[in-house]
Amino acid sequence: MRVLPGVTAANAAAARAGAPLGHDYAVISLSDRLKPWDVIATRLRAAASADLALALYNPGSRSRTWQVAKARELLLEHRAPDTPVILARDVGGPEESLRTVPLADLDPDQVDMRTILLVGSSQTQAVRRDDGTQTVWTPRRYPES
Repeated sequence: MRVLPGVTAANAAAARAGAPLGHDYAVISLSDRLKPWDVIATRLRAAASADLALALYNPGSRSRTWQVAKARELLLEHRAPDTPVILARDVGGPEESLRTVPLADLDPDQVDMRTILLVGSSQTQAVRRDDGTQTVWTPRRYPES
């Protein structure tokens, strides 16, 4: 594992995936160890209703298993079921993996403390390349009304 000062897990995962955090985004921890879940849920709803892409840290652990499912439920109140979600695990480490799934298919059992979740906004797109890889990006502009 390499440590690069100034490069957050969210930025490293986003760079590997394409540019899903290319526009405004929020970073939220799903850990309720130091703050109550009600605070986390309020923040998730606010960021989702503002149509921000999200980087979700500390999504789950052996002792915290329900937070990802509850977050998915809250996000689906404001996001389409096919919203891209990137599961980036151990980015920069020897067990690095990156998968993109629709929000409705986000499986909490596939998430642990080494995973960061990047959730797209309404504008985020996932494109499959000719080589079979997928690139996820969020345009910097919204369509003109």
